[in-house]
Amino acid sequence: MPLPTAVRERARAFLRPGETIRYIFPASSPSSAFISAHYIFVVTDASVTLLFTGFGSRTNPKEVTCRYPSGTRLGPVDTSQIPFFVLGTTVFEVDEEYVPVINAADAESSADCLPPDPLPDL
Repeated sequence: MPLPTAVRERARAFLRPGETIRYIFPASSPSSAFISAHYIFVVTDASVTLLFTGFGSRTNPKEVTCRYPSGTRLGPVDTSQIPFFVLGTTVFEVDEEYVPVINAADAESSADCLPPDPLPDL
């Protein structure tokens, strides 16, 4: 399910002038057994921007945590249990519905724009 327009507009306020949102999705980083830090990933034509939304809110970005250059791969996403991916040294969990969004962002940023062959030995 896409994020609501209001969330996209709030996220747009943290982007650099001229950047166009291509993909946007929420993610959480578990920091203890009961608390998770929440983020919004915004993939634009110029960067991958990570917005911190806090420990309670998932829809109100508070600050830019970091910016990665365009072409930064977010996956692969491990879907064996709760879907997650690792960016740098941080583990981010996502809802299953956003796994295709991450895969699409990665495919678009790669040179050949194709996902990896699931059966390369055949």
